[in-house]
Amino acid sequence: MGAREESGVAAGSVPAEAFLLRLGRALHEAGFSAPELEVALGRVAGRLGLSAQFFSTPTSLFTAIGEGLGQRTHLERVEPAGVDLGRLVLLDRLIAQVASGELAPARATEALERVLARPRPYRPWQLLASSALASAATALFLGGGRNEIAVAAALGLATGLLARALERRAVSGLLLEPLAAAVAAFGAAAAAAWISPLSVYIATLAGIIYLIPGFTLTVALTELATRHLSSGTARFASALMVFLSLTFGVALGGHAAAALFGAATAFPPVPPSPWLEVVALVVAPLAYIVLYRAPLAELPWVALVGFLGLQAGRLGGELISPELGMFVGALTVGLAGQLYERLRRRPRQLTLVPAILLLVPGSIGYKSFASLLERDVVLGIETAFRMFLIAVSLVAGLLASYALERSSAR
Repeated sequence: MGAREESGVAAGSVPAEAFLLRLGRALHEAGFSAPELEVALGRVAGRLGLSAQFFSTPTSLFTAIGEGLGQRTHLERVEPAGVDLGRLVLLDRLIAQVASGELAPARATEALERVLARPRPYRPWQLLASSALASAATALFLGGGRNEIAVAAALGLATGLLARALERRAVSGLLLEPLAAAVAAFGAAAAAAWISPLSVYIATLAGIIYLIPGFTLTVALTELATRHLSSGTARFASALMVFLSLTFGVALGGHAAAALFGAATAFPPVPPSPWLEVVALVVAPLAYIVLYRAPLAELPWVALVGFLGLQAGRLGGELISPELGMFVGALTVGLAGQLYERLRRRPRQLTLVPAILLLVPGSIGYKSFASLLERDVVLGIETAFRMFLIAVSLVAGLLASYALERSSAR
């Protein structure tokens, strides 16, 4: 009996089932998408000798253990959580140890609890600084100059402070997006009254870039493309609601600023020095590593994959079109992530998530809703269509990279 437990195979045992259920919740809270979560749990269940099926949505996880009339179904109600890349690395290592038989269910449960009890790797001031740096880098990528970069950094810091103030409050999920957007829009318009030239649009958007659900939208379309329809539809609706909340907040803050300072004058941004983009290509991955709690040692790889994806996307945009060219960028990111996984023996998500954040069409989605709010229906619909075309292009590129990996493995 002891040898059987050490091998990690204990069909129908309570420790094995308890570990599987606890692992499912941990993977969900770490930010696994439905396809990734179900594949990982299926791999572990097979090693533990359990017959199990899984059904994941952004707010729940169903686990059915057994077959026929003897099947038992467990429901885990899970609140949507952000991506935690550091926990993802530890969970991936734990899954590999269980799948190889290195850990029995009881010992694996203890190891899982240690992973979940892991303290946050970065201090609050580091998270706040990363929010400011991410906004500053985004302002540059959007074509902003030094004024937009400086104002966006200040607004990003304000967004980080607001997120931290609401972090443990029950209403944080309801208030954060519209309140942060209102503060950013008001702050950008107020700055424009004193600083000239300044693009209020770029400064506002960059200031709330961490809240833009472009990555969520991409994951939702990936789930829909892989026929995980319930999870994909729910995640897609969640992304649209965030867009609407942000748009409402921006409209509220903008009208308040106009009443106090008058209508802001539109100025084209002054292009910054070319060397600032090189700095931003390092600063942005560093900021995303801290914000998503990834190991700092992976910064060179994350920056390299992000740089390759961004340049490939630009090249594809020049050769094909700005929308369809993102297919090239996403394909490059996917292939580079696979190479990273083989060389470093770490999950490819460590490089994929930050790299995709540089490519996702979140800013276009925001612009679409802003146009509709201003009653420019034609521009709003045109921009929304462009957003979905870019998102589908990204998803197609990632799926193509997975298909190439599978074909090469045969």
